[in-house]
Amino acid sequence: MTEIQLIYYWTRTQLTALNHRRLEQAGDPERGDGILIWVVMTALLAAAAIAIVAIIVNKAKSTANNTQTQ
Repeated sequence: MTEIQLIYYWTRTQLTALNHRRLEQAGDPERGDGILIWVVMTALLAAAAIAIVAIIVNKAKSTANNTQTQ
């Protein structure tokens, strides 16, 4: 009976240590929230930059088309 208990406790200890190592490697489960915020902010800034460039190009084209050359 003691050999079976010894094997049981050894296996339990090994599985507990394995779980602790996995949790340490995984890190903080909520750390992805900060990354998500950065991705959304970057996407919004990129969209704003594209919109500003489109407005400038449109104004430049309209000014060029309205300019009389002769």
